[in-house]
Order: sequence, then structure tokens, then C-alpha cells
Amino acid sequence: MELIKYVILGISILMYVLVIAFQKKKVWITTGAAVLVILLGMIFPGFVFNNPEDSVLAAFAGGHFYALIHSLFSVINWNVIMIYLGSMTIAALFLYSNVPARIADSIINSSKNTGLAIVLILAMTGIISIFVENVATVLVMAPIALALCKKLKMDPTYFMIGLAVMSNLEGTATLVGDPPSMIFAAYAGYNFNDFFVHSGKLSVFFIIQAGLLVGCIYFYCFFAKVGKEKIEVEKTPVISWVPFIVLILMIAGLAGISFVKTDFAYLSGLYVLILGIICLLWYRFNQKKTGAELGELIKGLDWETIFFLLGIFVVVGSIQETGLLEDFALFLAKICGGSKLLGFIIILTVSVIISGFVDNVPYIIAMLPIAGSMALAMNIDKELLMFALLVGSCLGGNLTPFGASANVVSMGIVHKEGYPMDFKVWLKIAGPFTLLTTGTAALVLWLLWA
Repeated sequence: MELIKYVILGISILMYVLVIAFQKKKVWITTGAAVLVILLGMIFPGFVFNNPEDSVLAAFAGGHFYALIHSLFSVINWNVIMIYLGSMTIAALFLYSNVPARIADSIINSSKNTGLAIVLILAMTGIISIFVENVATVLVMAPIALALCKKLKMDPTYFMIGLAVMSNLEGTATLVGDPPSMIFAAYAGYNFNDFFVHSGKLSVFFIIQAGLLVGCIYFYCFFAKVGKEKIEVEKTPVISWVPFIVLILMIAGLAGISFVKTDFAYLSGLYVLILGIICLLWYRFNQKKTGAELGELIKGLDWETIFFLLGIFVVVGSIQETGLLEDFALFLAKICGGSKLLGFIIILTVSVIISGFVDNVPYIIAMLPIAGSMALAMNIDKELLMFALLVGSCLGGNLTPFGASANVVSMGIVHKEGYPMDFKVWLKIAGPFTLLTTGTAALVLWLLWA
């Protein structure tokens, strides 16, 4: 039934429009769309979800219940969900430990001047964001930035913008940095090490570091006028080094698991989730926290993104299995006329523009299969277009003050400090930063993979 394909397309378009219009209700919107898609799959079995590789699953849950079981166990990527949940928990306790603040204090005290100190703090923000969720990184670094600005009697607006854009930039660099990277890894079959080297070529991590280098130079030029005086700050006492050690174990473990050949698809997810649970037990018993305090920590995790992802996985899964994504990929390939460079530019530019205004998670979930199919139709290396999609969608979020959650949080903090921020103020510093970092990363990507 060709009609079902276009009904799914209509549901998906409506879902995206409503998510853009009503950001605060996005979980309800995506959940409702997912439920509607599953119901359609149950009413019309074989037309919404039709995966011939699931023969065992189809035999077990044949007929009308196949759509429900298939969605729960095949379409939703539970490995990504477990990695995100576990890494969020570890990151929350890493921030609780005061280790990041202590490192920042040491950077300030060892810097030759305040301008260099600011740039190093921004670079450190990016490095932390490689392993810690972007919003959490901004929240832990914000007090350090604000305290430094007060000592210098400096408007904190540009510093706070720097924290947000640097965290968004480096969140792309590794599998655990941000949801889009996890989603990319799940679709492309990448493990932790593939983000560093893949098929004998330098991969995502080094492409992003090229952007980081240019970003640091840009900020040094911008903040050089702050002055060359040196300041001293009191070092923040570290509560415990345990979360930092667990974070290192998570990174090392994911790297080690990358070499393990197994058909078990949830090994990395379970590993990170178990480490997260160990961290929670440490927090409860070693730190002598009450059940209520533990509950507050768990409640404070980003559950909204978890449930948002669940709904998006189901809807995009239905789009893919009905053949809509393949149709769109062939359409784009036809527009490009077989030109590798034009295809690269289209994917990159569209991703930057759309991600400047739209949440990049649903966008990248929808576009990854399109980029992959488009590369196949054009007979070019799929990494070229998929990396362009990842770079454009993640770095493009820096373009506007509402392009990423970290941007919104940064704006809120500055507003509370009595410094209102509008679109023009954001664009003044984030616009050139986005163009420079995205352009540099794209150039390195093209030289490595074209």
C-alpha cells in the first residue's frame, strides 16, 4: 500500500513541525507520533515495518503484534540509550567531585595573563565536553567564568557564549560526547576507536580538533584585549577523585571493547551503564547520601532526551523501512548529478543551516540513512557525506542562541547576571566562530576522505 508510505511521511512532517513550534512539549509530541506509527503497523502488518532479516522475531510475534515487538527490540537502539544514561550518571558525579573546577583554577594560576587564561578555560571546556554532556559542562564551568569576569570587571556575555560553542564543538569528537555522535556510531557501526582512526584514515576526532585549534586562535584574538595582568584564585577543594577514575575506566573500557569481536550488540552500553550504577552506589554509601539526595541526583539526569530519543527512533525507523529515505536520497543524488563536491557542500550547508534552528538529534537520525544511501547512489565513500552531516549538524548548532541546549542554558545564566543577550550579540561572536570552525573541519574532512 503506497498510501501508507505517505501517511507515515505526513505523521513525520507534522511531528517535526510541532517539535520546532513547541519545544517544551517535544517528548509528548514524539511519543504520540511513535504510538501512532506503531498502531498503524499493527493495523496494517507488513506495510509500516517490513524487515525480512527479523524472521525469528516475525515468527515469535507474527501478525498484528509484530510492529510493537519489532519497534521495542529492533528499531529502538538500546545500546545508545544505555551509553547515554550511563555516561550522564558518571558525568554528573564527575562534576560533583569538583575535579573540573580544580583543574580550571590551576589553569588560571599558571597562565601568564588573563587573556590566555580565558582561552585555556574555553579549551578545557571543550576537552571536558568530549566525555561529558554539553549542558552539564557549561553548568560546571559557568561559575569559574563568572568569578573571573567579576575580578576583571568584565562583561561575562562573550565568555559564556564561548563556553557554549566550545562545548558543542568538542561534544562531536567521540562516541560518548553527545547524542548525535552516539546515533552516528549506531548507524555506521562505529566503535569507540573508529572515531579516532577508521579504515586506516584519521577520523572524526582529528577532524574536530582542527576546528578546535582554529577556535582557540579566534578566541585568543578576541580576548587578547582583556589585558596582560596575571591573577590568582583559590584552588577549589576536590571532594573525591573516584568519579574521575571511573570516567577514565569508561574511556579505556570503550576503547578496549572496540577490539572485541562479538555478536552481542549491547556490550558497550551495558559496560557504561554498569559503571554508572557503581557510581550511584558510591555516591549513596561512600559519600553517605540519603535516599532522597540520591533520588534528586537521578531525577536531575536528562530524562527528557532519553524519552525523546525513544520516540524519534520509532518514527525514523518507520520512515526508513517504508522506503521514504531511499526515495529522498535518490532525489538528492539526482540533483547533485554525480558531483562529489556538490553533494558534500549540500549536505554540509543544509546541516549547518537547519541545525542552527532545529534540534540536531531528530535531524541526524533522519538524515544519516539519506546520506548513506546518497553516497551509495553516487558511488562515493559513504564516510565523506556522513561525516559532513555529523560536522554540519553539530557545529551548526552554534550559529544561533537557540541552536543547542547549551546555548539556551548559557543565555539564561547571563540573563540572571543582569546582562541581556539578543540574537545580534550572539551572532557577533558565535557567527564567525561557527564559520571558521565548520569551514576548517570541512576542509580537513575533504582532504582526508574525498
